[in-house]
Amino acid sequence: MLFSTTAVALSLLPLAFSHPLEKRQNALPNINSPTNEAALQLALFLENLELNLYTGGFLNFTDAEYVAAGFPPGFRENVGVIADHEKTHVETISTILTNAGKTPIPPCTYKFPYTDPVSFVNLANMITSNGIGAYIGSAALLTDNPELLTAASSILPVESRHDAYLRAGLGASPFPTAFDTAVTPVFAYNLALMFIVSCPQQLPLIDLPELKLVSPAPPLNSRPPPVIPAGTPLRFSFDPSKFFVEVAPNAPLYIGLVNLVTNVTFIETTSCGTGCVEAPVPPGAGGAAFAVLSTFSGGLNEKQLTEFGALAGPAEVILS
Repeated sequence: MLFSTTAVALSLLPLAFSHPLEKRQNALPNINSPTNEAALQLALFLENLELNLYTGGFLNFTDAEYVAAGFPPGFRENVGVIADHEKTHVETISTILTNAGKTPIPPCTYKFPYTDPVSFVNLANMITSNGIGAYIGSAALLTDNPELLTAASSILPVESRHDAYLRAGLGASPFPTAFDTAVTPVFAYNLALMFIVSCPQQLPLIDLPELKLVSPAPPLNSRPPPVIPAGTPLRFSFDPSKFFVEVAPNAPLYIGLVNLVTNVTFIETTSCGTGCVEAPVPPGAGGAAFAVLSTFSGGLNEKQLTEFGALAGPAEVILS
């Protein structure tokens, strides 16, 4: 079954600690600009999602179910620790925003397509990879505020440790690549939207048409998740009627694959029918990649692809 939650009973987490934020407010950084606020509201939007995800992963399965699924003893307990970390991130970011006179964006109602411990951990790997990429991609919004940039940067390695632990539990490499992939705020926001049923408030970011990875299907039930080598055809589906611009039926389409520090690799697609294209995985790609459908054949970085080059997407692809 699918797990849905709005305000999960966080008080049921036996591992939750009391964090006296009120005693540390004066030590927290200030907000210096609208871009600072935008970065923090996006971070809070994603942290709220992760908090609900990990709380559900703790509450919905027993220790015995995790062990029966092949995870080591104590894995569920550590999922609870991760949930507590996410709770602390939510509280801290909310306090920084409130101290600056800003209203923190509230949590949404979520729906996560996991049914057992293995599918939960695979999904958590995908969602956390997006969160990691968002912190990297939002750093440019904080360069005018070194204290806030330092505070945000202190969350990033914790998220990476969470993901490494999850991947190791699945039997996958905890560190599959030498670099992580930056994700722009718009792309990170759109990746999160697929798990949201409704929100009392949305971020002022564009909602792009969906690009769905059809095959290889996201490995939610695989342990370990498969490695997708170079040359493997990736098949995507989309709805051309949702494009923001008119595209001729026979116009060439490309997948802009955002990955590692090579930024964007553009791959010409082949049609597999209306609203369907295929593109091979390029050499050197690995880890978490993010595919965007475009009419551009190259020459754009991720920021430009976000601003004017995306027809649909992104779709997350876990390559290794």
